[in-house]
Amino acid sequence: MLSSFVNRRNAGRFVPVVLAGFILAACGVNQENQTPSATLQPTANQGSAYYLQQMQQSHDDSRSHWQLLAIRALLDEGKLTQAGQQLQQLPSQLTAEQQVESHFLRTQYAISQKQFREAAQQLSALSVQGLNATQRQRYYHLMIDSAQGEAPVDVLRAYIALQPHSAGSAQQKNLDATWQTLVTIPQDQVGNITINANENILQGWLDLLGVYYQNRGDQDNLKHAVQDWQTRYPDNPASKTLPAGLAQVMNLSVASTNTIALLLPLSGPGAVFSKAIEQGFEDARNGHLAASAPATTDANTVIRAPQTTASATGNAAVSPSAVATPTAADTTTATPEASNQAATIPGTAAANTTAQIKVYDTNGHPIDQLLQQAQQEGATIVVGPLLKDDVAKAVTTQTSLNILALNEPPDLQNHPNVCYFALSPENEARDAAEHMWAQGKRSPVLLLPSNSLGDRVAAAFTRQWQSLGGATVLRQSIGSESELRSKINSNAGIALSGTPVTAAPSSDNGAVTVAGMTFDAPSAQPVAASGDVDSVYIVANQASLDLIKPLITMKIGSQSHVAFYANSLSSQAGAGPDFRFEMEGLQFSDIPLLSGANPSLKQQVTGQFNQDYTLTRLYAMGVDAWTLANHFTPLRQQPGYQLQGNTGLLKATQNCVINRTLSWNQYTHGEIVPVN
Repeated sequence: MLSSFVNRRNAGRFVPVVLAGFILAACGVNQENQTPSATLQPTANQGSAYYLQQMQQSHDDSRSHWQLLAIRALLDEGKLTQAGQQLQQLPSQLTAEQQVESHFLRTQYAISQKQFREAAQQLSALSVQGLNATQRQRYYHLMIDSAQGEAPVDVLRAYIALQPHSAGSAQQKNLDATWQTLVTIPQDQVGNITINANENILQGWLDLLGVYYQNRGDQDNLKHAVQDWQTRYPDNPASKTLPAGLAQVMNLSVASTNTIALLLPLSGPGAVFSKAIEQGFEDARNGHLAASAPATTDANTVIRAPQTTASATGNAAVSPSAVATPTAADTTTATPEASNQAATIPGTAAANTTAQIKVYDTNGHPIDQLLQQAQQEGATIVVGPLLKDDVAKAVTTQTSLNILALNEPPDLQNHPNVCYFALSPENEARDAAEHMWAQGKRSPVLLLPSNSLGDRVAAAFTRQWQSLGGATVLRQSIGSESELRSKINSNAGIALSGTPVTAAPSSDNGAVTVAGMTFDAPSAQPVAASGDVDSVYIVANQASLDLIKPLITMKIGSQSHVAFYANSLSSQAGAGPDFRFEMEGLQFSDIPLLSGANPSLKQQVTGQFNQDYTLTRLYAMGVDAWTLANHFTPLRQQPGYQLQGNTGLLKATQNCVINRTLSWNQYTHGEIVPVN
């Protein structure tokens, strides 16, 4: 890619010199000022130490060539710090070829640092028309790596450009990657994409996506529609060989839901949570979601397996000494922004009163015994367990049953028969990071409780923030309500400062967790001064938030540019007009059911649970568990598969972890309105 400075027309007269060079090299004599090879391959074929040595021994124009080769080798070897230093030391005066190489290397380095905008800027400085064939391939690969879910049409163009240069398994891999990018385009946006008149291959891919969206609910229709598409687009590479993801959808063997084993801790202090999930699951199965009154369980089809009741253990829903009211912060999850997701199947799965549900108390017997019993009694799929320790045991048990676990174990593993549907504060924090980043925020501070819940939120938010290209995230403890009132009385205010989040979350220190709800004692957390904060994410209940926002305003003023965000812990029934006006401008996340997506169902369920939003969220989890169980096969086999649920937009990740995109609302002039 970078040519040598040797003039090839005079190469013949240098043959004796070259031969002498080989002889001297064989005798161990070092040669200085060597010139790089005429063509650079996609990866440097020598180690970085070799190129750095040659660079140090060169004192003419070839020094920059050696330096560029050294940077490429350093990047390939993962020595990013050294690569960055060498990039900074590149001379400003480079040849045209060297400038192209410099842009490629700076792009590669920016991608390694998750600075995707910088990477895109480096690529935009290059003219594709001025690149040779090898350079163009490298250009398109870097474009794909720097996109990170954005500009899917441009990424499609890159894959299309690379297809003629692929062969064998690489060709199929390219087709599969093209398809995976294609299905990130939402169905309602397909018809709004503008392309050039001569982009026939891209037009064919977009039409195939339309065929997929229109027919994915019926395999026979999908097969016929794809065959028709192949006739209309014979020159499209996918016409000859279908992407694996599409072929898989066309040949799925749907898992049976005739008999469902529901594994929940139905005894002990956590029973109230489990019963809310069970009620939602049963109401969805019976088709009672639109009823004006709570559904009555059909005793003929809902069977409680006889169990020996055991006392609550460390895996109980809440410890015997814990308060009865759970925290809402741990009951929601998150996914990336909906605009970057695949086609969505709306609504709850159809009712099926012939499906038999057998409920097993996980506090009664060991999980492996319950799974064996469920299989012997005819179960075709398992929903649960709920507790993290039980999930960890269930997924490592040798069983052929499909398992929709209702939590994620600490050591998440990918199993071909397991999907994970968890309601956790970590997922909600990731969703907040995505939401705030999309709104242009770049310098956040987290106001969190000084306990394991705060640790977990801080770690999850920071990891997601930095994966988006963000830098430092600050954390500050918020203290108890009495401490907050003391600040009000002393006019102290809350300064938006904190310590950088760097450590992994601490252990639960004896806390007990179920469905993401954690109860433990607070601990001290030091703080340090921060820089120019533009946003604050608060995890606090409604009473504390009512004190926190005025305390911040007291310190920074009401005209500050700082934006306020909160998680669903602050979303509780009974927020009066005084609170709503005090929260002016604050945005908060919650599940669609509580955000007005289904007003009649919201009224039914909140009335059933005496306006307890936490139990309402768990009920919605049960409803969505029914839907997920009925779509288990595509969820397990199609990464990116989506369903619109009552707890959020449900999306399956590569390991079949079900993430959710939440609804975001804002307090505006005393009203709660959706955030656009």
